[in-house]
Amino acid sequence: MTDLPTDDVLLVEDELFIALDLQETIEEAGFHVVGPCATIVEAQAEIDRCNGRFAVAVLDVRLADGTVFAAADRLQAAGVPLLFHSGHADDAALRQRYPSATVCPKPSAPDTLASALKRCAERRDAA
Repeated sequence: MTDLPTDDVLLVEDELFIALDLQETIEEAGFHVVGPCATIVEAQAEIDRCNGRFAVAVLDVRLADGTVFAAADRLQAAGVPLLFHSGHADDAALRQRYPSATVCPKPSAPDTLASALKRCAERRDAA
């Protein structure tokens, strides 16, 4: 993996209208969206295609073909900050498995999500 800065945000969300809202919020915060990926298969393919090089990954937990954890594990290993945006996630379990991750409940106000996204990207830039 490379340490070069990027403004790419991997978006993994299987609900179309939520994905479109998130994409708009991410782009208005100054980032470029990779995705949205509606399945774990699509997310894994984008991780491979981009060599795991993202400023942040915005992840829904439950996807059409399973949970996002296999992709989240790969992203965490690559040093990508994780921002979980989910209405069905167990916050305590997520924080235990991914201690440095940010958890934003679904729904989150766009400004709240944009602030969390920027904080995540700053952590990556500082690393």
